[in-house]
Formats: sequence, C-alpha cells, structure tokens
Amino acid sequence: MTSTAFERSIPAHSSIATSLAGSRLAPFWLEDLASPVYDALAGSSRWDLVVVGGGYTGLWTALMAKQRDPDAKVAVLEARTIGWAASGRNGGFCEATLTHGEVNGQNRFASELEQLTRLGLQNLDEIEATVAELGFDCDFERTGSLAVATEEYQVDELRAAHNGHDALFFDAEAMRAQVNSPTYLGGLWSTRDTAMLHPGKLARELTLACAELGVELFEHSPVARLQREASGAVAVSTRSATALASRVALATNAFPSLLKRYRLHTVPVYDYVLMTEPLSNDQLASIGWGDRQGIADVANQFHYYRLSADNRILWGGYDAIYHYGGRIKPEYDDRRESFELLASHFFTTFPQLQGLRFSHRWAGVIDTSTRFCAFFGRAFSNRVSYAAGFTGLGVAATRFAANVMLDHLSGDETERTSLDMVRATPLPFPPEPAAALGVQATRWALNRADHNGGKRNLLLRSLDAVGLGFDS
Repeated sequence: MTSTAFERSIPAHSSIATSLAGSRLAPFWLEDLASPVYDALAGSSRWDLVVVGGGYTGLWTALMAKQRDPDAKVAVLEARTIGWAASGRNGGFCEATLTHGEVNGQNRFASELEQLTRLGLQNLDEIEATVAELGFDCDFERTGSLAVATEEYQVDELRAAHNGHDALFFDAEAMRAQVNSPTYLGGLWSTRDTAMLHPGKLARELTLACAELGVELFEHSPVARLQREASGAVAVSTRSATALASRVALATNAFPSLLKRYRLHTVPVYDYVLMTEPLSNDQLASIGWGDRQGIADVANQFHYYRLSADNRILWGGYDAIYHYGGRIKPEYDDRRESFELLASHFFTTFPQLQGLRFSHRWAGVIDTSTRFCAFFGRAFSNRVSYAAGFTGLGVAATRFAANVMLDHLSGDETERTSLDMVRATPLPFPPEPAAALGVQATRWALNRADHNGGKRNLLLRSLDAVGLGFDS
C-alpha cells in the first residue's frame, strides 16, 4: 500500500517520545473543574420524568423539561459523575450539523436536507442564546470551521462548496495565510456552522442550571433495568433504589441500551486526543490562526484540532479503535501507539512547533451508529424515549435530540418528530464476531481510499449501496 503525501512527510525521530513524556493521562477539560457533588439515589421515589445519563443529552433534556413545565418533578440518574464520559472528553466542536455533515445528510436524507440544515443552525443559534441568557461560563466562541485539504484530490470538493458569503474557499497560499501549515493544499471556511467551547465547563453550567430550576441530580446511580408497573409508571431501578417515573428519557449513548431492541444499534469506538502545553506568543505567531476556527482535514480517517482559551492546541481523531464485543474499559484509555501516531501527525502539520510538549492525553468513547448520526426510539407505550448514535458530533445535536425526546414524551407532533430522520431507525450492527470483522474491514478500506485518491473499493461501494457507507 502506498503512503499519502501527508504520511510520507512524517518525521521519524525520538522527539515524539520526548513530546509525550510527562503528559498526564487525564481529560484536560475535567482538571481543576469545580463541579458540585451529588448523592446516589436512595430508597423509593416518584417523578414526572427520570433522565438516565448525566451527559449533554441528559442535562439538556432535564433543563428543557423544567423550562417547558416548571412544576414537573425531574431527576437525573448518572452511573458515575456528571459529565465524566463523552461530554467531558470531546473536542469542544459545537457544530450545527444534525447529519454528521452535508455529504452524509445528502446520502441519507436528501429530501429533507435543507430542512435539517435550517433546524441545525437554529439549534446552534439557540445554544448560543442560552449561553448568553443564562450566563454560562464555557469559553463559547462562534468561530466557524475550516475543512482543509492535504491531498490534491480533496481540493476540488472544497472549491465547489465556495458560495462567497458563509462558505469561503482558500487556495494553498491563502489557506496558509489563515493557518500556516505546509501540509495545506486548500481549505473551506464555513463561517456560521460551528462554535468552540470548553466541554467540561458546558457540562458544569448545564448541571448548575438544572439544579437552579429544581432538577434533582444523583451520581453513582447506575440503572440496572426498566420495568413497567401495573399503574403504567416505569420503575427505574438501580441496585439499591427505585425511581417510579411517569416518563423516562434514556441518554446512555455509547453504553449498552436499557432497551434490548437497541443493543446492536450502536458500537463504542475509542477516539484518542492530545493537548499541548500553552503556546508562547512567538509559537502562536508562527501559525497565525487569528480567527481561531475549529479545523478538520477531509480524509476518511481525519484529524480535528482547535485552540483552547489559553492557547493550547487540542489534537485528536484519526486512529479510531473498536474492541471486540464492544467492551468499554479504563485500560483502553491509554494506547501508546495511538498517542505516538497523533504526535507524529501533529509535528508534520506544524513543524515550526518542534519542541512543544503535550500536557495531557486521553481517550473517549464514541457512540457510533450505522447511519453516523443520532437516531430515536420509543418504548413502553411511549412512556420511554431514547436517543443515541451521535457518532462524534453530539455537542450541539444532543440539544436537538433532547427536544425530540421531550416532544415524544409529551405526545406532541412537531416539525422535529415528523422528520424522516427522526422516524426512521438505522440498521443495527451484526453480532460478534461479524461486528469486529466488519468494523476492522471498513477501517482498512477507508484507509485504503485515503491512500488511493479517495477511490472507494468494492466493500465501501457495497456499504454505500445498502446505506451503511461513511463519508466524513
């Protein structure tokens, strides 16, 4: 297999190990974050709404449930601590897309893509308004995003998307004037579709807003099962307590669904991330990046990166790893091969930063679905609603999903609930060993396409034909 021009320029030197030496295995976003601590659920209690999962999906659901009905008795049950999983480990890209990008949306929801685009931008606007109105301290910046080409075959796709007002194409020279990397052959700045934020702070601010409105929050309360009661209520049971709920919203994302019918509809994929130490003024000047956009390249196996408020660079993506059986274990967080690969790619992209060190390294689990964007379900005679499968783009989409679940649970027919995207359920993944074999074969094929001018082989074309293909 031939290498891409990008990979051929990767330096082979011991400075990679030096750059990682001393890095802490911990999400940067969760360090030194003063967040409240909540007790575990105890005894038996009754609620109008129980939300299972204390990440963005669950927190937005609880917050907006109280905004819709201030008198509702609402509880959030979190298995560990609020915001510890994907919501505290992501890159902080708050993107408008509900469909994991325009190409994926066009392939799957062409007839309503214009509507989904409008609803996605409206959702992002509403997040920005909430941040302002409630005074959220979460480093929110509406910067837009840059898609960058690092191979010649990618340039024309970006050039074709130029519209002169909110999607601006840059050739290689102009792109490097924006952000100075020798790997860039072109780029597209989408000026409205993305905000950057501090993921841990957003989770904290949502938590505090929920508590202020009267939501009861419980940590270290893993839910073991759901059971319908004769009264019609749903018993939400932990090992030592039970919450009887008129309605339940499930926001467990990458973790096994409490509804057996959806157990195979997501698989957990590990994504690896590095964070640098703060850049000096001279180091930052050597890059430019004055508009502070979030950046991602347009390969199938892509990198995403951004500046933090204190001018560190977060660098993640590319090396997504699936473990047999969909297992989620703490020891999977530290994968030397992935961190070294990311570090080498970082210094290929920014060779002027040689000598910079990484302060943090971590991993997070992506709840991947076969359509690469969220799906929705209902159960227990519409007393339970469910959303999952965000596939790495959930920072903004979780709020949209929360509204869908609340619409479902209230019995409201809305523009959201009438969408084909909301009504349709994607194909499940096959059981093991087929799941592991399929994921690995698809990763190999996507890598091959990146090394072969973007040409998709028979496997990828076959997956495309049955609606399982992926184009980032």
